[in-house]
Amino acid sequence: MQTLPGLLQHTDPPAILALDAGGYPRRWIGLEEAATCYVRGAVAWDLGEHAFVLRGGVNRASGRQSELTLRSIVALRGDTIVRAPRDRVPVVVREMLFARDRHVCAYCGGKYRLADLTAEHVLPQSKGGRDTWTNLVSACKPCNLRKGNRTPEQAGMPLLYVPYVPSQHEAFILRNRRILADQMEFLMAGVPAGSRLHAHVAVGKVATPSEPAGQALSSRMVRGRGHR
Repeated sequence: MQTLPGLLQHTDPPAILALDAGGYPRRWIGLEEAATCYVRGAVAWDLGEHAFVLRGGVNRASGRQSELTLRSIVALRGDTIVRAPRDRVPVVVREMLFARDRHVCAYCGGKYRLADLTAEHVLPQSKGGRDTWTNLVSACKPCNLRKGNRTPEQAGMPLLYVPYVPSQHEAFILRNRRILADQMEFLMAGVPAGSRLHAHVAVGKVATPSEPAGQALSSRMVRGRGHR
């Protein structure tokens, strides 16, 4: 059990996993926002092994200090309960793409820092390629330039792994840099068995974004960054 004031002094405090009342992941929220939800009665139920304690003032009559315990996973009430279908496709974000691919170049197999990777179109945009999970892979800058405006077959650069669409549960893992063990266990239960994430979680090497999640991919973002 940890106290909230001490946690808030950290540059990267843990986030709370917010669900809808049906138990489906909605978003990551900060500790202060989670505390507000508890106070307002917006938490339908909670779970998780991790608990964070917010201590308030001392009651004059009883002499006791008030406490508010926050759990690492909370289900929120609301007029609109988000029930996204399990096959809903997450928005493509560069940092999440690199995390999905474990920061490994799809052409040379090297592992790179986020700044040295590019979002590369397997089928070039000039040939009708789109900004989709199944047409985008992580590529180092030299491989991106070498492939140019060609398909992997035309360039003689076969893919070392197959791009895939992450599930919503996997997307929640990919977009957060610091996930608590109980949150990871909850989310992994909803990750398809075929996901590469299972192998990395088994050995304790989950590569989540090294920088805060960025914007969704767009033609403006990828334009002017080498051949696609």
